[in-house]
Amino acid sequence: MDNAHRLAPAGVDCSRPLVDSSALEHLRSAAKGLRVAIVHDWLVTRGGAEKVLQAFLRAFPQAHVFTLVDSLADAERAWLGKHPVTTSFLQRMPLAKRHYRYYLPLMPAAVARFNVADYDLVISSSHAVAKGIPTHSNQAHICYCHTPMRYAWDMREGYLQDAGWQGPKAWLARYSLHRLRQWDLTTAAHVDHFWANSNNVKARIDNYYHREAEVLYPPVDVDALTVNEGERDDFYLAASRLVPYKRLDLIIEAFRAMPDKRLVVIGNGPDRKRLEALAEGASNIELLGYREDAVLHDYLRRARAFVFAADEDFGILPLEAQASGTPVIAYGSGGALETVRAPESQHDPAATGIFFDTHTPDSLRDAVASFETRRFDPSACRHNAERFSHSVFWRRTQTLLTHAGLVATPS
Repeated sequence: MDNAHRLAPAGVDCSRPLVDSSALEHLRSAAKGLRVAIVHDWLVTRGGAEKVLQAFLRAFPQAHVFTLVDSLADAERAWLGKHPVTTSFLQRMPLAKRHYRYYLPLMPAAVARFNVADYDLVISSSHAVAKGIPTHSNQAHICYCHTPMRYAWDMREGYLQDAGWQGPKAWLARYSLHRLRQWDLTTAAHVDHFWANSNNVKARIDNYYHREAEVLYPPVDVDALTVNEGERDDFYLAASRLVPYKRLDLIIEAFRAMPDKRLVVIGNGPDRKRLEALAEGASNIELLGYREDAVLHDYLRRARAFVFAADEDFGILPLEAQASGTPVIAYGSGGALETVRAPESQHDPAATGIFFDTHTPDSLRDAVASFETRRFDPSACRHNAERFSHSVFWRRTQTLLTHAGLVATPS
């Protein structure tokens, strides 16, 4: 763990200016002759995967989007622009827009029915089944892999436990996930190029699929965030979709035992009622529910620290916090090891946060206590986040497309 946080973004020349206003134009110009299809698992919210999709859509204004289910409200889909969106037969299934995950056994068949034969480049933005899109020999299929399908691999038991199934239903679900795992491994062989969202995911692609992957870190909209160099408000912030694996319960339990420290939680999701019950009676804990980006960014700028307990594939929010000059207290596993710089000494000026080592409230409380003995420089946090800017993302994308022989070498 000591050296893992020193991993630099693959393909980033840190001697070059990080702000490159021409990076997007260069990429668009290089790829303008390509007919592009982007296959995204589903459009139900605007999370980290959708921020990557948005960056690809800006790079490929000619792209056509294919997705299994699209339930984005009109007010939430402006970022899709004028790109056409084609959905699968699951869109018409009962309650699919809200309970789409229950149709997981049908998803391989749904993605297989998409027709992308007329496109030169197919990019599957995949954390579930999108990479199973059928392509032919005259096309290039690039899988931007947010993670190998967790339902089939490392989160299978947790998925079954959360579902609460017993008896024959549990047996059937286990058998279905076994079949899904076989399908996932088979379709991995049909991908021409894997791009991983982190070294963490690159290692899992190698472990599960036995395929090499290039790393293309997700972009962080650092230009939309400003640094707070002044005094901070007296609260810690946690924000994410409220689902079990994000481990907001651990954060709430830790702060229940620290009544002198205020915690603000932003986000919505299926775990909200359970988390509200867990926080009930704790006057130092406030769950705000969903908030627009502008409100979230304001909280990020004012917080003492951003608290992140998920074992995440990458994790954009810790970098958005750092782009705001806010240090991070993170669980020391997964993508956080690549995005947060832990201190190498008591007064390390380049440090941007600290890690806690075990998924327990006690470990997090110890990390908070340690955090409060240190000072973190907002400009160091910002500088670290800038290594993951949109311009870096687009420049790296053009480099990878060049290596794949899909666009000309930049002049």
